[in-house]
Amino acid sequence: MKPTLVLSPALVLVLATLAGCALGPDFHRPEAPAAQGYAPDKMVEQADGHFDPHKDIPFDWWTLFHSPQINSLIEKAFKANPSIEIAQASLREAQQSTLAQQGFFYPTFGLEYLPTRNKLAGNMGGNSPGVQGNGTIIQTYSNPGGPAPYNGPAYYNFHTAQVTLSYTPDVFGGNRRQVESLEAQAESQRFQLEAAYITLASNVVAAALQEASVRAQIRAMEEVVSDNRKLLEVTRNQYRLGYAMGLDVAAQEQALAQAEQALIPLKQQLEQTRDLLRLLAGQLPSEELPETFELNALRLPDHLPLSLPSKLVEQRPDIRAAEAQLHAANAQVGVALANRFPQFTITGFLGGEASVPNQMFHAGAGFFNLIGDITQTVFDGGTLKAREQGAKEALAQAAAQYRQAVLLAFQNVADTLHAIRSDADALEAAQRTSEAAQKTLRITRQQYETGQVAYPILLAADQSYQQAVMMLIQIRTNQLGDTAALYQALGGGWWNRKSNDRTDDVSQDSAHDLHQ
Repeated sequence: MKPTLVLSPALVLVLATLAGCALGPDFHRPEAPAAQGYAPDKMVEQADGHFDPHKDIPFDWWTLFHSPQINSLIEKAFKANPSIEIAQASLREAQQSTLAQQGFFYPTFGLEYLPTRNKLAGNMGGNSPGVQGNGTIIQTYSNPGGPAPYNGPAYYNFHTAQVTLSYTPDVFGGNRRQVESLEAQAESQRFQLEAAYITLASNVVAAALQEASVRAQIRAMEEVVSDNRKLLEVTRNQYRLGYAMGLDVAAQEQALAQAEQALIPLKQQLEQTRDLLRLLAGQLPSEELPETFELNALRLPDHLPLSLPSKLVEQRPDIRAAEAQLHAANAQVGVALANRFPQFTITGFLGGEASVPNQMFHAGAGFFNLIGDITQTVFDGGTLKAREQGAKEALAQAAAQYRQAVLLAFQNVADTLHAIRSDADALEAAQRTSEAAQKTLRITRQQYETGQVAYPILLAADQSYQQAVMMLIQIRTNQLGDTAALYQALGGGWWNRKSNDRTDDVSQDSAHDLHQ
């Protein structure tokens, strides 16, 4: 049952004042982890002074690789990649949802005009209305208690115009909590947009490094093919002179064919990597991409940043997005709690009615209604209670997801630091191996050409050098890629984006708060 009463202006004012309170828990940001580092072994974070804990992360961190081609391609990607447009549209949608919910804080006014054409039966007994020629209703009289005379049907017009009012006072803060939840969801979308920028830039850099690596591998393999052709010519000459057997010639022909065959998948990989770069730049596979990448043209930054663990939770967009989702879930508990309390609504009507439009607002034709409605659910089979408990469980889930995001972020940084240190050691060893293999090959080739060693020895030396070159290229690529991954793992520097670099509505307040 829903009791209805007429509210006095004083009671309306009281309800509006009560709308300032909000049930449910207030949100408090989780504290940053008390970790002092990213690994038990502090040497991982020192690395001979290669890391600088006081160095900030620039927004355009990819420029530190000194590649104009990478800079140009990322600029194109930011403007044309659909993932950015998707994230921007999601942010705008979330913002509009928040604005729509804020509208419930205000009363709703409407205008209504209702013209009707009516017909009354002509065989009504007792008093029955009649209608003049202009449509005005007149009263006619018949014999009370006698048979109803048949005077014919009566036709008349009737017009009603009114202003309607509808207002739901937010007495227990359900709407405030709903707005708070939507604002937090919009905040999450803002950080997801930042993550989209960082991820896109990182993917462009990774694809550029992959292209540079494949080009270097192709160049090395082409040198191997060239060397094998020269060796085949030398082996055939030695065969004609009697210093080599036919088996040696066949073996060298096989080695040349294998080297030429190894070029095929490398060239395929290069073309597929170019297709990926076009996709990241928002282009079709058939469009020209002027940017090309060479491994020798890329440089490592002299010093790498290493944010303090307490700052990581402020800098990582995924952690900030998880925190915003936690805030939204916290507010939903207040929404569910407020729904269990009485619900208040106020409706009102002010207007006029008459048989002709120009008499609707004459004296005596006006009317008004002001109605208050208080509804309290008495029995619903436990629905509202279950929804409140469900909101609390969703809050617990969001809290666990936030902790998981923090743990994964710290693991990401730690893994990257271990990879960078390993890359430095591996690169040093690979350079020594490559130099030694190249020296061995050069001496062995000279010995083979003078008949001092057999062909299998030369073939083994050539294969060892080929493997050393490929390994050096791969480790060099890994070192560059892991360096780029560190910038991404530390948050990508979104807070240092200049205002003229922004093409979206990402919150400047969040970036400002990061440096307070």
